[in-house]
Amino acid sequence: MSASSAKTPQVLDPEQVLQGLHPLMMKGSLLLSAAITLQYVGQWRVMAWVFAANAFRILLNVLLSRVFVRWLPPWVMEWTRLAINVSLLSAIGVGVGWTLLLWSYVPFSMFWLYGMNGSGGARALAYMGVMDAAALLSGCDPREPLAFSVLAALSFLMTEKRAELLQQSLEHIISQREQLARARGELRVLHERAFEQEKFSSLGMMAAGVAHEINNPMAFVTSNVNLLFKDLQQQPVLPEPLKEYVDEVLPATLDGIKRVNAIVSDLRRFARGDPEVYSEYDLDAELKAALRIAQGQLGHVRVELELGEVGGVVGRSQQLVQVLVNMLVNAGQAMAPGGVVRLSSHREGDAGVRVEIRDTGTGMTPEVLRHLFEPFFTTKPPGMGTGLGLAVAHSIITGQGGRIEVESAPGQGTCFTLYLPRVARRCASGAHTGGGVTSAAA
Repeated sequence: MSASSAKTPQVLDPEQVLQGLHPLMMKGSLLLSAAITLQYVGQWRVMAWVFAANAFRILLNVLLSRVFVRWLPPWVMEWTRLAINVSLLSAIGVGVGWTLLLWSYVPFSMFWLYGMNGSGGARALAYMGVMDAAALLSGCDPREPLAFSVLAALSFLMTEKRAELLQQSLEHIISQREQLARARGELRVLHERAFEQEKFSSLGMMAAGVAHEINNPMAFVTSNVNLLFKDLQQQPVLPEPLKEYVDEVLPATLDGIKRVNAIVSDLRRFARGDPEVYSEYDLDAELKAALRIAQGQLGHVRVELELGEVGGVVGRSQQLVQVLVNMLVNAGQAMAPGGVVRLSSHREGDAGVRVEIRDTGTGMTPEVLRHLFEPFFTTKPPGMGTGLGLAVAHSIITGQGGRIEVESAPGQGTCFTLYLPRVARRCASGAHTGGGVTSAAA
């Protein structure tokens, strides 16, 4: 969790709101009690009785808030507080008369009856009912309880609505802050992955440069070894050691040189990011090229190659090699030493071909399969992948009119099947040029 999200305020429940309002409630109660008492200045007995009743009421409220709150549930404490206040205020009204200052206590009380497990409305009705009943039974003018009861009801409803709107506003603010925190986290992840992708791009350019530099001296080596081999073959009589060179050493050396040249050529073609046009290529030859490029990631497993001699295909061979290398590298990383990777090609009638990359690795869960081709989705540890390889692969294959199917289960390995038309559909519709997709690691 980010620092910003950790400091996000929590939604307050009504009990917490009530606790926050309690100091203000006590001050307001003291002020009204003093005003009710002081209106009887000169009537000292009445004033003393009113003062004693208010003091006793305030003392009981303080004891409830400071002492009994430790043992009583919140709702019990609030109903007890209501009973104390309404009974003593009613006693004052019955004893000395229902003055306007005494009635003003009713709407004031409505401001803090909201909440408490939804019992605010019930407590408000009980408060007004007891006060009105006591006033009417003691002979008070009915217009006074009616007027102040209407004012009290409106005060309660407005307070409840305002609290509801403030609660919604606070929840909206919290939701926005959580969304912002998530967006920041996603942006940080995207930045890290973009940085990794930039590193891969730089490595691709570096690999192309290294391959170019290797290509020049290899041309001299190839030419010189070929010339030496031909010269030795033309000699009528050769010493026995040189015959061994002609029969075994130089042919094996030339074969190794051809393999190095093929790898360099494949690497140069794979690493360059130039736009690629549609052209005819030998699918089986491209499978071999992809296997040579990915060989470094497959040294710990056994590779089986089964080519169906599918013939020529029209499309973008460089992009296809990119897809195959990505999937072969993924297969190698998903297997422990001793595993098997099987690369095969097959005909799909006269109009299509099929390529399978099957491994005996760890396999994938249904949840992983659902997100497999989403950009930036990866199950690899940080620094091992950007989550772009399969998304790009899917885009390449579908862009050439094909599709990818995946079969996998935990512990049972994975099989990627590429279906390609023999003539890419975009090519057939006249789109012979276009930008290629740059290389991306899985």
